[in-house]
This record gives sequence, structure tokens and C-alpha cells, in this order.
Amino acid sequence: MAPAFEPAIRTQRAAFDIAAETAALTAGRSDIGAVVSFCGLCRDEDGRLAALELEHYPGMAEAEIGRIAAQAGDRWPLAGLVVVHRYGVIAAGEAIVLVAAASTHRQAAFEAASFMMDFLKTRAPFWKREHLADGTLGGWVEAAAADDEAEARWSAFTPR
Repeated sequence: MAPAFEPAIRTQRAAFDIAAETAALTAGRSDIGAVVSFCGLCRDEDGRLAALELEHYPGMAEAEIGRIAAQAGDRWPLAGLVVVHRYGVIAAGEAIVLVAAASTHRQAAFEAASFMMDFLKTRAPFWKREHLADGTLGGWVEAAAADDEAEARWSAFTPR
């Protein structure tokens, strides 16, 4: 079953404006009762990190995000979905990813946004490399077991 909307999915180097993305999602819509957004930021890891460098496979990344978005649309009655994921060098404090889920009711929007982030962390083909505060290039960031655990909870989850 395909979602009743076309999700807006972008990968880009440039920063994004959360308010503008939300305004575009809701423009002219009176059927949306809730928008839940999540914005992931680059942390400095207690001053150790200056930036993260994100690489991805163009085309493949957007296609995989689209597959995840379609699954969210199948599970929840969404009215819209925006996913913006940056790549390139992203300084500590800057935004990396935005997920905004719109629905008639808040619960579906909350759950769909959480689902999207859990699956983006484990399934979307992005790789992170650390740029350290001392000016050296760090290693590639390994996948976290906690991310796999967060994704696994959805297999037993039944939307309301």
C-alpha cells in the first residue's frame, strides 16, 4: 500500500530551515492536526569534535529513505512527511537531519517520526567520519548497537 502523499526527501550539503520546511509541509492544508519534527545536530563530544563528515551514495540514499518513508506511510495515517539529510562537513552545533511527520492526530505523527529516525540511523547509506578539535582527521564512526535495538522494537510494535 502506497502512502496517500508524496514524501519530500532531499539530501543536500546546505543547511536547512526547520520553520520553512514545516511551513511548506502545512501550506494550504487544514486537514493536518499535528506536525512532529526531529532535528538531529552534530555534537562536539565534550569539545573533542569539531565536525562530522558525512558521505553517502547519491541516488541510493534517497531511494532507501523513500522506502523507509513508504513503510511509515503504510503504518500510520500520515498527511505528509519531510526528510532532509545533509552530507559533507558539518560543524559541531549544526543540523544534520530533519524528519517532519504530519498527520490528523499527534500520536501517528510522533510514532512515524520516531520510526523514520530509527530506520534512517540503521538503513540509510550514510557514513560519518570525525574531524577532531585538534585539527586532525579521526576515524569512521561505527554503527551503534543502541541504534539496532531501537530499530528492532518496531518489529513488535503495532500502531494504534
